[in-house]
Amino acid sequence: MRIILSLVLAVALFSACQNSSQKAGSTESASASLTAAGATFPLPFYNMIFKQYTDETKVQVTYGGIGSGGGVRSLGDRVVDFGATDGFLSDDKLAEMPGEVVHIPTCLGAVVIAYNLPGVDDLKLSNELLEKIFMGEVTNWNDPLLKANNPDIEFPDVAITVVHRSDGSGTTEIFSDFMSKISQKWADQVGSGKSLNWPTGMGAKGNPGVAGTISQTSGALGYIGSEFAFAQRIQTAKVENSSGAYVLPTIESISAAAQGDIPDDTRIMLTNSSDPASYPISGFTWLILYKEQAYGSRTLEQAQATVNLLDWVVSEKAQAEAEKVHYAPLPDLAVEKAKAILRGITYNGEAILK
Repeated sequence: MRIILSLVLAVALFSACQNSSQKAGSTESASASLTAAGATFPLPFYNMIFKQYTDETKVQVTYGGIGSGGGVRSLGDRVVDFGATDGFLSDDKLAEMPGEVVHIPTCLGAVVIAYNLPGVDDLKLSNELLEKIFMGEVTNWNDPLLKANNPDIEFPDVAITVVHRSDGSGTTEIFSDFMSKISQKWADQVGSGKSLNWPTGMGAKGNPGVAGTISQTSGALGYIGSEFAFAQRIQTAKVENSSGAYVLPTIESISAAAQGDIPDDTRIMLTNSSDPASYPISGFTWLILYKEQAYGSRTLEQAQATVNLLDWVVSEKAQAEAEKVHYAPLPDLAVEKAKAILRGITYNGEAILK
């Protein structure tokens, strides 16, 4: 019994010391534990850099890949320190949030057209083919349109199983934004957004779910973040860009999509870039947070920890990690804009970063 009481007392004393340290705000690492949720598109990148940040600073960062829609809702409900989305919030959506929200771009990625058709390599998909496949008008791999666009491929008589996201998804928003730009029929009948009324296909949750379904279903085709295709060694098609070239997603072709001006709030879709070397289904992914951090029971220490983390994410050190998991680092202009936004974030009206 004396041993048990001693242990209880030791735990109590330890907790008291911890609480005292937290109240004093003596170090960020003593008090900070950050929670975030959202996009699965950048999940491999975030998992890697958040772990690195925790190892270096002892600030615990917990990230849940629940989809961009879930990330926006979580921030709106103020149950996370920051959210994550692959599709920026529209003016209407920003107006619905309980406070002013800012966007911090973190890297660039590609949404690839992945497929499962053993023996069929170097597949080229034109804009017309993408429209007809995802509208449910081309339903078999031996369709004459596929053969005409790929004369060197012997296609099997196998049904095309279209796979798409079942959850609210920024990956879907990037893909559907591209489709709306290349197909008037798609723009009129389906449109763009995180959630769609799909003309055909089967749904799966998250990029991991879509990747898993494609890899397990012969004849399947769908859209996923490029890293998930690379990690599972799923076949990836060349996609027609605005110059008529068929391009695979590479660091260079993804980066090419971000050439040009970027607005101060960084809200821009990069799909169907005019750059002739660009991969056409590329985009930024963002972390989102409130510009004014003094809300609810939020402490200055928590706000400082949040902004310090995001400032590190756009640093040269963190950006150098992006290519290791097949994402493109931010161009210099995007980093400049992100840092300017972060230095405008306040706590009770006072800038957190100087």
